[in-house]
Parts: sequence; C-alpha cells; structure tokens
Amino acid sequence: MAAEIQPKPLTRKPILLQRMEGSQEVVNMAVIVPKEEGVISVSEDRTVRVWLKRDSGQYWPSIYHAMPSPCSCMSFNPETRRLSIGLDNGTISEFILSEDYNKMTPVKNYQAHQSRVTMILFVLELEWVLSTGQDKQFAWHCSESGQRLGGYRTSAVASGLQFDVETRHVFIGDHSGQVTILKLEQENCTLVTTFRGHTGGVTALCWDPVQRVLFSGSSDHSVIMWDIGGRKGTAIELQGHNDKVQALSYAQHTRQLISCGGDGGIVVWNMDVARQETPEWLDSDSCQKCDQPFFWNFKQMWDSKKIGLRQHHCRKCGKAVCGKCSSKRSSIPLMGFEFEVRVCDSCHEAITDEERAPTATFHDSKHNIVHVHFDATRGWLLTSGTDKVIKLWDMTPVVS
Repeated sequence: MAAEIQPKPLTRKPILLQRMEGSQEVVNMAVIVPKEEGVISVSEDRTVRVWLKRDSGQYWPSIYHAMPSPCSCMSFNPETRRLSIGLDNGTISEFILSEDYNKMTPVKNYQAHQSRVTMILFVLELEWVLSTGQDKQFAWHCSESGQRLGGYRTSAVASGLQFDVETRHVFIGDHSGQVTILKLEQENCTLVTTFRGHTGGVTALCWDPVQRVLFSGSSDHSVIMWDIGGRKGTAIELQGHNDKVQALSYAQHTRQLISCGGDGGIVVWNMDVARQETPEWLDSDSCQKCDQPFFWNFKQMWDSKKIGLRQHHCRKCGKAVCGKCSSKRSSIPLMGFEFEVRVCDSCHEAITDEERAPTATFHDSKHNIVHVHFDATRGWLLTSGTDKVIKLWDMTPVVS
C-alpha cells in the first residue's frame, strides 16, 4: 500500500518584484515614490537616480545626476517633491523634482557639516531640515531661508535620526550606543534625557508617533523597543539577527516591525502581543539553584572542598546559575528571544508550548542590507545593499 503523501504547508514569504542594478558603488539610500511606479536612489558613486517603470515592466533611470561628492543619505518629501541630499563633504543639496519625475532643479545648498552627512530629515510642517554628521554635530536649518537655526554636539558619530512633529522632540542614536532626546525650539534646543541599552553602537532608529514608541537597532544584533509614551522606562529587547541590524521600518496599520541586517535577514516582528522585559542579571558568588560556589569564591570552595564553577545566567528569570543547573535551551519569543537561549532547568519546565510560539517571521533577502523604505499603502519594501543592488519586494504575504 502506498504511503499517503502529506501536502507541505505553504510558506508565506516576500515576493521579489524588481532588481535595479547599475550603480558603481554602494547604494546608501533608496525610497519608493508614493502613488508612482518609481524609486529614487543615492549612491557612493556620486549619482542620484530616479528609476521609473517602463512598458517592458523594468525600471530604468529617467534621471541620472552626478553630484560633486559621494551621496551619503537623502530625505524626500512627496507632497512638495523636494529632495534633500547629504554629501560626503558635509554639504546638503536641495532639489525639486518635476511632476513627471524626468527633471530635477537645484534649489539651494546648506553648508551643514564639517564632514560626511550621516542622516537628513525634512520636516514640512516646520520648514526645517534636520541633519547629523561625522563631525558629531546635530544641526537644523530653515528650509525657506537656508539659515542655520541651531546645533548640538553628540557624544559620538550619529547614525540614527527621528523626529516627533507634535512634541518637537528629536531622537539621535550614535555609535557609542546612546540615544539622545532633544526638545527643539525655533533657535535653541534643550537636552531632555539620554538612555543606553545596547552593548554596540546604534545603527538605526524608527519612531511610531501613534503608540509613542522608539525602536533602535544596533551592531550588537539586537533591536530595543523603548516605550517613550508610557513614561515607565520600559525597554523590550528583540533578538532575531545573526549580524548587525542595519535598518528598521514600522507598519503602523498592522503593528509590525520590519528589521533588516548585515546577515541579509528581513525579520517581521508582531508587536501586537503582550511582550515582556528581559530580567536584570542577578549577582551571586554561588549558583542560586544548587549553591555550588563560582570559581572566584575561594572561601566557599575551601570550606566545602568543592571546585569552583563558571557562572551563567538564565535568560528568563535572570538568576546566576551553574552549567549543570542550566543545561536546557529554549526560545522565549514574548521576551524577544526567537532563537534558543540558556534557561535554568526549572524555567525550562515552566515554559509552555504556547509561550514558545514564534512572534516573528524570518526571510532571506540574499544581500547585505544597508537601508530600507516601506510603502504601507501598497505593502512594498525597498532594500538597498552593499552589493550595489536595489530590490523591490511585495511584503503583503507577511505584513498583513
């Protein structure tokens, strides 16, 4: 009798719609043009390109513009078609794109920084251009007059920049792992607070103005969700990458976070679940389960005539335990541990199958992602990679 063949469950994954190639160097940033079949990209090869979809179905540049210096970042405002481009020489160049996206007209230049511009944000409501640079300066300019309104020196080179229009708070993440919150006025700023949770530098920030939470990605492979609006100091850690997190985007309508990394991974996190903070690691001179001394506890080792053991920590309860009392591994998705981590034996028994249910999906982009842009109306994701390729994905199978 033939064995019954069980159909394989359908795997929901992003659909690759388009590959855009032609850049001679890394594409540092690219964005989807809303309501158009178009993409704008800036590259280390000094080019600005506007890609439009042709009748053949392929995307080809309708604009190919060479800048005087490598293009490090950009900000595009669809309502005004204003394109602000940060350059390696510290200049921000502003252009207006034509309605058919076949021409770009220069408007003005800002001498914003002494060295490479790392991030730009154009705020239409206030007519401000916010920027950070490798000179460790945060600056903001009036986009109407071009005048510099103010600045603030950061503790390290900034690599993440977000702004809340309602409260005029700016969030700056830097290479030291610190996030700085400033309150901006017309010509001055006030330091609100700084906080640190990563063991590596901050590589990306993403702000959700509705839930009032800030997401930070880091070179330590983790993402942290900071509950700014809750005012309780809650920080939720998310572990789902095998390399540094390079880019973040948040889908407000479905409450899903998209994180992309140097490992090529696209991780889609369900943030509409009751997540838990990871516990503080407890200090102890002996195992908090079997009382065996750790190797530095000479007195107890001598008194009990026992060999000192290496200290570990349970990721669920935070207790200091020996290897024998923490021989099991488990995923704890609600604590952000999508991969299996060390837990003590009693916590392992207490974790239910329901608590092990994944809260994220994992997808391979097959390139080292440096930047992403998500178009929520169409469910499209644009990824730029170190391989000089731009990829356009349909995310509706996984972001819904």
